[in-house]
Amino acid sequence: MATRSSNFVPLGPPADFSVNPIQGVLASAAMDVSYTATSELTPTERVLVGVCESINEKPLPKRLQRVFHNSFGKHFIRLVSSNLLEVNGIEHAEAMDPERGVLLCSNHRSFFDMYMVTSILRNERLPWFRDVYFPVRSKFFYDQWRGLAINLAISGGAMYPPIFRDRNKSGLNKVAVNRIVNLLERPGAVVGVHPEGTRSKGDSPYDLLPAKPGVGQMALRSKATVLPIWVSGMSNDFAKQVASNFRADTVGRTPVRVTFGAPVDLGDLASADVNSRKVHQQAADHIMADIAKIGDEERLRLQGSLS
Repeated sequence: MATRSSNFVPLGPPADFSVNPIQGVLASAAMDVSYTATSELTPTERVLVGVCESINEKPLPKRLQRVFHNSFGKHFIRLVSSNLLEVNGIEHAEAMDPERGVLLCSNHRSFFDMYMVTSILRNERLPWFRDVYFPVRSKFFYDQWRGLAINLAISGGAMYPPIFRDRNKSGLNKVAVNRIVNLLERPGAVVGVHPEGTRSKGDSPYDLLPAKPGVGQMALRSKATVLPIWVSGMSNDFAKQVASNFRADTVGRTPVRVTFGAPVDLGDLASADVNSRKVHQQAADHIMADIAKIGDEERLRLQGSLS
């Protein structure tokens, strides 16, 4: 088993990549400076980003965040989902012994998909699962005080780093991708992302959006273990879904199914040119195909149980 250090490792310098403002792909070489040292942010954004930057990049606040997750977050999710939750394939996560961080990649139907996934993994007390990070769009979470309040309340501030969709601020996404890559180079770091980049809102949960190249870049540059996950049944009406968990009858109760797949094998892509956007997209498509395969297996399993 790889040795896991509890020391906080400073983030390194960035590299050279091409920008996609939504996914945060790098544009050009630049020093990885603090967000709060840049002039692109509004005063509110500078304060909110600074708070979460401190929480996630300083040892003591990050340790306190971990205590929050272990003492409250995971127990809360288990309490409010115990009658809804069905977990499959957890043996894949249990068998992992990664030398670096882990990149969790799942389909995206609701705002709470990754929160459910990480709560399940934390309850398993896996040795490789220590510090979590959720890259999130900056709109609302980093430009409104309510966004900070929600971030702190449900994740202890782990919805970080911010991804800016404003083209005037897209250069800041260089910083985000570099930090994600550096985080994933550390044992114990867990980063949760959705390769689709946004929620799939179609009628069928099995109709997925195309993968964005950013997730491929993160996986290839960091050489992290990529764990594919399928989530179904999660609702954006969290209060209503929680209420259904406590009903005596099962009417209106939608099962929440979380299925873990085997770690993604990127094959020859793992040694390909990490500066190539084409290679980034190929890796992202490969990851998305593994997620889709898990979803197809779930659909066949459900169809078989109904026939």
